[in-house]
Amino acid sequence: MAAGKLFIGRKVRELRESSKATQAAFAERIGISTSYLNQIENNQRPVSASVLLSLAEHFKIDIGSMSGSDSDRLLSALSEALADPVFDAYSPSLQELKLVTQNAPGFAHALIASHQAYRRNSEQLASFDDQMVRTNTLSDPTPYEEVRDFFHFVDNYISDLDLAAERLATSLGIPDRDTGLVLSNHLESRHGVRILRAEPGEDILRRYHGSSRALFLNPYSPASTRTFQMAFQIAVLELDAEIEAIIQRANFRTQESAEICKIGLRNYFAGALMLPYQHFLAGAKELRHDLELMAARFGASLEQIAHRLSTLQRPGLKGVPVFFARIDRAGNITKRHSAAKLQFARFGAACPLWNAHQAFETPGRVIRQLAETPDGVRYLSVATEIAKGGGGFNTPHRRYAIALGCEVTYAADFVYADGLDLTSCTAFDPIGISCRICERVNCFQRAVPPLKSRLMVDHNRRATLPYTIS
Repeated sequence: MAAGKLFIGRKVRELRESSKATQAAFAERIGISTSYLNQIENNQRPVSASVLLSLAEHFKIDIGSMSGSDSDRLLSALSEALADPVFDAYSPSLQELKLVTQNAPGFAHALIASHQAYRRNSEQLASFDDQMVRTNTLSDPTPYEEVRDFFHFVDNYISDLDLAAERLATSLGIPDRDTGLVLSNHLESRHGVRILRAEPGEDILRRYHGSSRALFLNPYSPASTRTFQMAFQIAVLELDAEIEAIIQRANFRTQESAEICKIGLRNYFAGALMLPYQHFLAGAKELRHDLELMAARFGASLEQIAHRLSTLQRPGLKGVPVFFARIDRAGNITKRHSAAKLQFARFGAACPLWNAHQAFETPGRVIRQLAETPDGVRYLSVATEIAKGGGGFNTPHRRYAIALGCEVTYAADFVYADGLDLTSCTAFDPIGISCRICERVNCFQRAVPPLKSRLMVDHNRRATLPYTIS
């Protein structure tokens, strides 16, 4: 299966079946032979550009949705799972992995979930073996991880909520009017909810008192945070049925997962209401993804802007495919999504050579990096430090780095590419995904050896690492 060829047999078959057409009728409609269609549906031949255009013309589909990054995300997750030493006896080729993810995505998801359970069970056995006696739920994914994977595999785009938010934003005149004032007036006029200041010593962002119809907000929070919390409350009051339907379809294992996802879905609506899709997409194009200018235009924080950019996955109206992550000082990825080929590791910290870590050393600055992953794909990455807190000198502040980037083929759409030499091989820093699955043999920042490589030790020679990788 050569790189760059498009094998989308399952999607073509689903499209044909949804049209209730036989192979012969479907093939005739798009102008190919029945035997060619049969080979496409069984992934024996790739889809040509002319066939893809014919599918788009006759069935009004978004070409991007047929060749999107959902398979890339699933392929990345499956590859990482199979890199575990437990699968030492089996090293599938890229062709085999692609066949599985494209033809049997349900099986791929099940294998990933099984490996996740195995890993968690092994880790907990090592340090909490006494808990094994008291509970039989250790092998289940944590609710947080289950919800994180839900958003990951729906491409971080929730159509029902995004469209509902855009309709409400249009009716309220967002973003042309002051969003915070508009949402405050909407809560009061439609729901009788008053916006009040929380007590000075109350450590909250938002507290809603249903019986008195009062929403208390932290007066020391930034305006963008207070606006977001009002939008969240609107989701609580107006989108309950829609959110409940989404959760039911997700079929979470536990009620705890469902409740955590409910928060995530309300957060999603809040971001989409503050930053309505088509206005925001147009602003991103006009301002060339300048985070600071976009934050000023839309009255949002840098993190809200970067996060929203990662959700621009509406079929037929997609934005530039970006990756987005929020990282704490210990290197933990606390938010992540990628519509690009770069997929974040599900386990372990991020690559130390990534500029997201450097952001902590240069607070207040947006830093740029040209980077190349081991698969040869090149990226533009920008990162900056953000601080969350408020309330004065003695109040603790949480510090994170946020990183946003795209494949270098889209770099011209970003103001951050200006002045960079995108043609020089030496301008790109070699980065990986995670040390445990990175195959680079000469990385001076390697923390642990790759899982599926043999190590060789020469006691008469020592380089940066005390071993060499076979």
